[in-house]
Amino acid sequence: MRTQEKVVWSDQEKPIVEQIRGLRKLDDSVRTRVTKELALQIRQLPAVPNKLRLAGALANLSTEGDFGRDTLQEVTTTLAQSLREQPPAGKAGEPEDLFVELASLVRYEHMQAESDNPQFNEAMARLQADDAKRQKADFTLTDLQGKTWHLGDLKGKVVLVNFWATWCPPCRKEMPDLQALYDKYKDQGFLVLSISDEDAAKVAAFIAQQKITYPVLLDPGRKVNEECVVEGIPKSFVYDRDGKLVAQSIDMRTRRQFQEMLGAAGLQ
Repeated sequence: MRTQEKVVWSDQEKPIVEQIRGLRKLDDSVRTRVTKELALQIRQLPAVPNKLRLAGALANLSTEGDFGRDTLQEVTTTLAQSLREQPPAGKAGEPEDLFVELASLVRYEHMQAESDNPQFNEAMARLQADDAKRQKADFTLTDLQGKTWHLGDLKGKVVLVNFWATWCPPCRKEMPDLQALYDKYKDQGFLVLSISDEDAAKVAAFIAQQKITYPVLLDPGRKVNEECVVEGIPKSFVYDRDGKLVAQSIDMRTRRQFQEMLGAAGLQ
């Protein structure tokens, strides 16, 4: 059995590590500033393995909300630079996770980044294939009240499919905004389908406490998670009234960001 290598941080890296670990505790305005500063600090580090670890960790947290395009671009630039300096080896046809992270920032967050590494192109192709699967998704699931929902029957409505879990802090943080948008647009044919793979009793207790009124569906075997290629949460997909996938998020969104996604489906 292979043991995981222990990471030893240098004195220069330790303060960066501690700040990254504390990002979720910060107010959003402070977090925006600190995230941008960290991206610039990481970029100045020597090209050692820990630099890539830090760039990846920061990128992973920087899509949890709306911290501004300038901040996210700095994070993207830092990750791209770190990958150029120390490209991790991937398997044939299977790009390494950090190349997928970079490709996601380019494809879904519309950031600017360049890479001549074949793994980046493979990652972009994989994301395109994932989107094709999500477009074809046509699941049937039952909600907490026992009602069955079939995605294919919902044409004529704007549908936001949200994958989440009770244990996921970013998931919990975006739920009030989803509820507010549902209340605002439900009479205009807008529907939120919230999907969890957890135990029904646990989900029901949490939903009651949060006073969520949009449908919460159960996916105990994770078949729909797999059908929609959901490997991390929260994730949301917006289908317009014709059933076309028009917008998606790779992480937590704010109300403004969700509003922007719904705008792609014609809701203003």
